[in-house]
Amino acid sequence: MGSQVFYRKWRPQTLADVVGQAQVTQTLLNALKSGHISHAYLFCGPRGTGKTSTGRILAKAVNCVTNAGKGEPCNTCAMCQATTDGRAMDVIEIDAASNRGIDEIRELRERVNYSPGQARYKVYIIDEVHMLTKEASNALLKTLEEPPPHVIFVLATTEAHKVLPTILSRCQRYDFRRISQADVADKMVSICKAEGLEIDVAGLRLIARSTTGSLRDAENLLEQLVTFYGSKITLPQVQEMLGITGDWRARELLKHIVNNDIQTGMKTIASVSSDGLDLRQFNRELVEYLRMLLLLKTGSSEGVDLTAEDTAELKGLATTASLPQVLKAVKLFSQIDFGYDNFSTLPLELALVECALPAQEESRQPARETIPTAARAPASPAKAPVEKATVPAPKPPVEKAPSSPAPKPTVVPQVREQRKQAEPVGATPQSAPPTRTETSATPQLISDVEKLRLNWKQVMEQAPEDTRRTPAIAILRSGVTPIAVEGETVVLSFKASLLKEQVEKAENQRVAEKIIGSYLGRSCRIRCVHQAEDNHLVDAALKMGGRIVSTEEK
Repeated sequence: MGSQVFYRKWRPQTLADVVGQAQVTQTLLNALKSGHISHAYLFCGPRGTGKTSTGRILAKAVNCVTNAGKGEPCNTCAMCQATTDGRAMDVIEIDAASNRGIDEIRELRERVNYSPGQARYKVYIIDEVHMLTKEASNALLKTLEEPPPHVIFVLATTEAHKVLPTILSRCQRYDFRRISQADVADKMVSICKAEGLEIDVAGLRLIARSTTGSLRDAENLLEQLVTFYGSKITLPQVQEMLGITGDWRARELLKHIVNNDIQTGMKTIASVSSDGLDLRQFNRELVEYLRMLLLLKTGSSEGVDLTAEDTAELKGLATTASLPQVLKAVKLFSQIDFGYDNFSTLPLELALVECALPAQEESRQPARETIPTAARAPASPAKAPVEKATVPAPKPPVEKAPSSPAPKPTVVPQVREQRKQAEPVGATPQSAPPTRTETSATPQLISDVEKLRLNWKQVMEQAPEDTRRTPAIAILRSGVTPIAVEGETVVLSFKASLLKEQVEKAENQRVAEKIIGSYLGRSCRIRCVHQAEDNHLVDAALKMGGRIVSTEEK
């Protein structure tokens, strides 16, 4: 036994030893005591939760000589020991992943008719039964429905939804749950005591959390730690083995997110990158801290598994941050995709900038990403456009032209045809009431800039395949608005100067032009401007038929 790996050495040998599955083990124990043994069982649940081990324990229990199959196995009689050692001829384990064809199942059907050699029952344990082919599953049906009285089937699977309903209906189903972190940690403590290992309790909790409810994975990880570090293991060693940075800058960046401190947050991300830390893992730790902050903000502090010092620090941040702010940050950072470049800090920087965007900027964004109801069947076609067109313009628009009479040409209704296309019918009080044919305007009557504005999300979704994992498309999804089309040039307005600078890089600009040109159906170029605070005035002027002559960045 000393040479065995931990997960085999510490495999449960009685139903009481099975960790975290009381709803299964107690039912089976009651059935054994009362003699109500089923001919077929289906054990389903995540990996490493004890399905196959429970099947072996059941095989020992029904054939135990000492207890006459009326309770827990004794583990001392010849039949129990043979089953434990894998020598029992009447306990047959089949891996359905490698024996999934109809020929193997036909052979099994022939063998089940033979009486057991030594035991009371022949027990067939079929692992990963969902891997059987449809023909093989159908061949198993008759045997499952009317098996010989001396045969018990135990079917185990991690994907019960793939098992034929006709097979499910012939079995007693038992669902194994993911094992709780506390139960995994307690089991690790008992193994360490028995093996003479010294390891921090915090390290054991970290192992339990990282294995997501699989005891077998936790035992394997513990053995790896012992093999590498010896019998004395510290928390930093566990973190190193798991690839966890444990870097203080994850908490530091959390503070900058809450305080909307973009400049300092950018410096923190840059220092993490320059030190060579794994950005994926750093982001996972940041998301975990954001999750803890969300739990504290919603009053669910029992789910926070941190030191007292870290918990107190997060509670202080929770009093400062608003719930929508925390929720927005969790969504943005948890959805980060590093696919196109494992070492690029751009996804983290984009998420940081977008977290700090004011709420009113976002409230206008969805309206530009969906086709307005006015283009389909408006209830009052003149109402919304009139409000938009009559917005007063008390100060100059984005281009900040001088106050002399010269800026008049910057926003004037020069192109009548463009106004007719860009403006929904009935956009001004002077226009005639819309007719039925005008109301059902087709997409061809919408100008290119409105087409891009209203369907910007669709532009991203229809991007060419070779552009979908590039930095450019990630930027275009974050705070970008088309504001004008001047000949072959599309003018894009950016909410943050950082995003504008990134798109203006040659490679990103080429990709952006390809994405937009693919949607418009023609080649185009792009020009980038930094969005001004009073851009709603520009929107109103453009709606009235104006055009952008020049732009000035802030």
